[in-house]
Amino acid sequence: MQARHLDRKTYFEDSAITSSLFYLPYIRKFHPITSCSKILEIGCGEGGNLKPFANIGCRVFGVDMAQIRIEQARQFFSEEKLKGHFESGDFLEYPAPSEDDKFDIAILHDVIEHVSDKIAFLSHIRKFLKEDGILFVAFPAWQMPFGGHQQICRNKTWSKVPYFHLLPNPLYRFILKRLAGEEEATIKELLYIKQCKCSIEKFEQVVKAEDLSIQSRRLWFINPHYLQKFGLRPRKLCWSISHIPFFRNFCSTSCFYLLKPI
Repeated sequence: MQARHLDRKTYFEDSAITSSLFYLPYIRKFHPITSCSKILEIGCGEGGNLKPFANIGCRVFGVDMAQIRIEQARQFFSEEKLKGHFESGDFLEYPAPSEDDKFDIAILHDVIEHVSDKIAFLSHIRKFLKEDGILFVAFPAWQMPFGGHQQICRNKTWSKVPYFHLLPNPLYRFILKRLAGEEEATIKELLYIKQCKCSIEKFEQVVKAEDLSIQSRRLWFINPHYLQKFGLRPRKLCWSISHIPFFRNFCSTSCFYLLKPI
């Protein structure tokens, strides 16, 4: 596990920088963002992605299942004298808001790959969007080098080994338990991620099933967040490879989508 994942303030600031440089400008190309905009992030963590929106006066709301992350989000926003509303809970259990309380923009960053019933999840998000609202989704393609999130392993060697999450479950579990020495909780989490895996093709099938329109798709060969993590310059996946089904998943470290209800 990388030290930056343990230092949550650093992770908050890194996420805020990436959001400011890439997420906000990308969304703004397809949807206006003003101080009157209402922004919802599901799976907000410490709230770093919402910071640049709060900086320009947007009303930001974050939901996360981890209470400790919500407490950190409140603390970090308070320290920087930013306004934001954060709640801990299961998003699927939240009732649909009234028309006046709906959101202009919803953000789902590195979350959909952890969700088993993706259709039900996107269907519920739609209930929170205004008629002309937009949903920004970003996720790592399952077959990319670290699509299994194996970087969360405590074992310093296996956390850096690419693609081994693609092995059959029995062999994958054997490596995690016997060779990497991971705790059972970590193994269960990684196997659950494998169960929920999200490829580009699978995601677009879900989008179609939910009658959502793809306003934009951007596949990244080098994830924009790698600029903060590793100092690597972000690079989009070349057009030709991005249109090759299945193979493109092995090269897409992050997949950006902007979706609108039809």
